[in-house]
Amino acid sequence: MKNLKLSLFGLGLAAITIASCSSGTQTTTTVSGLNPERFDSVVNGKATALYTLKNNNGMEVCITNFGGRVVSIIVPDKAGNPTDVVLGYDNLAQYTDSVNSPSDYGSTVGRYANRINQGKITIEGVEYQLPKNNFGHCLHGGFSGWMYQVYDAVQPNDSTLEMTIVSPDGDNGFPGTVTAKATYTVLSNNTLDIVFEATTDKETVVNMTNHCYFNLNGDPSKVGTDMTLYINADNYTPADATYMTTGEIASVEGTPMDFRNPHVIANTICDTTFQQIKNATGYDHNWCLNTYKDGKGDDKTVCASLWSAKTGILLEMFTNEPGVQVYTGNFQGTGVTCKNGIKYPKHVSVCLESQKYPDTPNKKDWPTANLKPGEKYYSHVAYKFSIKESEK
Repeated sequence: MKNLKLSLFGLGLAAITIASCSSGTQTTTTVSGLNPERFDSVVNGKATALYTLKNNNGMEVCITNFGGRVVSIIVPDKAGNPTDVVLGYDNLAQYTDSVNSPSDYGSTVGRYANRINQGKITIEGVEYQLPKNNFGHCLHGGFSGWMYQVYDAVQPNDSTLEMTIVSPDGDNGFPGTVTAKATYTVLSNNTLDIVFEATTDKETVVNMTNHCYFNLNGDPSKVGTDMTLYINADNYTPADATYMTTGEIASVEGTPMDFRNPHVIANTICDTTFQQIKNATGYDHNWCLNTYKDGKGDDKTVCASLWSAKTGILLEMFTNEPGVQVYTGNFQGTGVTCKNGIKYPKHVSVCLESQKYPDTPNKKDWPTANLKPGEKYYSHVAYKFSIKESEK
């Protein structure tokens, strides 16, 4: 989502020191073609690595603990060919280079995913000023949010990775020391299952998400607007020209925001007569999921899906969260060389980010993001991959 050059401007990553931890021995590449040695480093005194998760059905997920970033997801296409369905880089150096290769590719985002208006929150009567790193707002936790930090990683088995981060009181202006854990598991039915958990010693706000950029076509050198999108939502939250939610909850009925009947993204993404599309030059909006009712989310029912007619790959999304931010790569097309030497074009991908609504801390009638001592934050999202031969 978003203008990354703006959101990363001023980020202190230039001061990060990176030292190679490579042993110099021959390393076997992953199915996706990644060399794990290119992710072995030390960032701000903490070791980084590439972790590979897999099942017995040809699914492979590679994750680096720098920012908890999903680097690749391999699933079989309709012909059985292994296909990488997410965008990213093939080395740690690019992920840490905020000047020449800014990105939030595949990241585990916190402390607060998406935007907070003017970077201001009030908790227990105290106003806190957060960084303004995107159009005057706080985006994804600020200039040095969790996607720019190194998580402590433990891999208990071939299919699971547990990543933990401790965010101190005052981190990017947020109150409370928060201990957060992200557990990524590859299930036997080709699902990437993600559980986010957190506790705090002082009331604060927490809103974690995963930020994979999905392209199911098998060729991210070409635009992805021919993919078919479904969103199980009757309403969405309109945003202004700075991508900030206005506070309104609007019906999708009769607008290009209506994906209740799946359709090819290209059919509506260029409708600049609709102000929301014009503002974002595509989709960068939060939908209010029908799977969330009476303060509880149904993570057994599909809340969104994405399908490629080219590969037959179907992605179904499940979450207990009230919203999903759908972002169509509107700020892609920067000319930066990424995995496999590809320079991604604009609108090459679709992000499906489970979340509380943007700016929830300042919209008191919306599902709360507040977390108090003694409580446990729990957020679940699952991305299930399968094959669907046709639109029917």
